Amino acid sequence: MKLLIINGPNINFLGIREKAVYGKQTYDDLLELIEEKAKEADCNVEVFQSNHEGAIIDRIQDAYSDGTEGIIINPGAYTHYSYAIRDALASVELPKIELHISDISAREDFRRLSVTAEVCDEQIKGLGLKGYCVAIDHICALIEEREL
Repeated sequence: MKLLIINGPNINFLGIREKAVYGKQTYDDLLELIEEKAKEADCNVEVFQSNHEGAIIDRIQDAYSDGTEGIIINPGAYTHYSYAIRDALASVELPKIELHISDISAREDFRRLSVTAEVCDEQIKGLGLKGYCVAIDHICALIEEREL
């Protein structure tokens, strides 16, 4: 199974930015966690991170034809206003999960709106970095359901 995890702006600054919200674990810690979970789930996971909206859109579009079977995306701040990323996600008919380390529904008002969630199969939020492990399990289940 080939999965793509996309991390948007500032996710690469885990352990540096807003530790009270995102914790002390670093982006390297997250990559290690994902690698371990991928081995456990027996799947191939590519992790892509960009602070640039266009690069994220390009990677979503590439997933259409590169054999990707499911997308997990943490759009970061783009969650709340990027209709371009929303449209790119809508254009690929793959299982998709939107993921957030913090609980965006319990934060500032502007963070409570997600324009990307409606084109994803599921939204996972507020589980910290472990949310990525949950998302991998859920996306694998969604892919298996589609294969039946």
